[in-house]
Amino acid sequence: MLSLVFLTGLNLFNYLDRFVLAAVLGPLKSDLQLNDGDAGFISTAFMLGYFVTSPFFGYLGDRFPRKWLTAAGVFVWSLGTILSGLAPSYGALLACRVLIGLGEASYATLAPGWLADLFTAEKRNNALTIFYVAIPVGSALGYVLGGLVEHAYGWRWAFGLAGAPGLLLAAALAFLPEPARGATETNAGAADGHGKLPAWRDIGGIFRLADYNLTLLGYTAYTFALGAFGVWGPLFLVRQHGLANHNADTFFGAVLVVAGLVGTLLGGFAASRWQRRNPAGYALTLGWSATAGAPLALAAFLAPGAPAAMTLLGLAMFALFLPTGPINTLLLESVPVTLRASAMAMSIFIIHLFGDLWSPWIIGQLADVWHGLARAVLVLPAVLALAAFFWLWLAVKHARVSTAGR
Repeated sequence: MLSLVFLTGLNLFNYLDRFVLAAVLGPLKSDLQLNDGDAGFISTAFMLGYFVTSPFFGYLGDRFPRKWLTAAGVFVWSLGTILSGLAPSYGALLACRVLIGLGEASYATLAPGWLADLFTAEKRNNALTIFYVAIPVGSALGYVLGGLVEHAYGWRWAFGLAGAPGLLLAAALAFLPEPARGATETNAGAADGHGKLPAWRDIGGIFRLADYNLTLLGYTAYTFALGAFGVWGPLFLVRQHGLANHNADTFFGAVLVVAGLVGTLLGGFAASRWQRRNPAGYALTLGWSATAGAPLALAAFLAPGAPAAMTLLGLAMFALFLPTGPINTLLLESVPVTLRASAMAMSIFIIHLFGDLWSPWIIGQLADVWHGLARAVLVLPAVLALAAFFWLWLAVKHARVSTAGR
């Protein structure tokens, strides 16, 4: 339990450090005299450092002790955050954001597999749900604390104070015991020392596993939609319904905390109970969440007034946070235990390369071509429906296997 609390706390700082940039982007842009394109590329620099290096850490994580690789990742991302506040130029700031992405890639790739080896299959999804609830909470804290510190002391101090705790936490991580790979599995030979180290061809074999592929295809579509929604959602309310910019940002921050926290916990714990009664429980949680989220998002984008649009957007966000834990549980449990780090690494690489790396830009381009953001965002519910298709396909597959095994 101590390891779960500690790793979840680190994940919270992971997302706090990542999203403090959004809280200070305005004054940072003014101070460094950047245009909108330059300011937008700061996030792209982080993403390049993050998803491009994740397969490398997945390869290392299935071969070497994860504790030291994870501690190094925490140290590197925290150092990069502090250095962001000291950056004397735009180029230096971009280098710091790449460094943060590299450090976070190590942690995001290795920590879930570490947790999977601490908990049995019956408890694993609940543990991963708690771990991933740090996403909305940490993201919201990045907005709130970053804004408060920037207002009081300036944007450079916001980066410094966000990154400093990670340096201490990285050192403390060295004292946590690391479980053997497959330590909580019931099948013989799953743990460390009972099998050969995976080769590159074994990593390629992940993509011959139908469960992994269906989970990942749905996850990629889901990430595409959420990535664009996170960028354009507040501006949609500003342009379509006349909200002030700060009111739209406040609304999304509040909904992110409430819907993210409640939705992630409720969806994860309910999925665990469902899975004990039905082997397709995890997949059904994914499929029905996206099935509910798609029409709610469509209704929100077509709503005639701000109150209805905001209510429906809040409900859509709640529905789309429900599968956060089960997605990662399915990814980890669909591959051999010796390939869990590689499986997480490849999922990170693919969902970002084909998902949120491009989706904000695509929606922006469509808004220009179709003469309005209101039309362009209608693509997103359709993409969520595609995610629902893949995940319900997976659920049907699991249900058939269960029926055949009786």
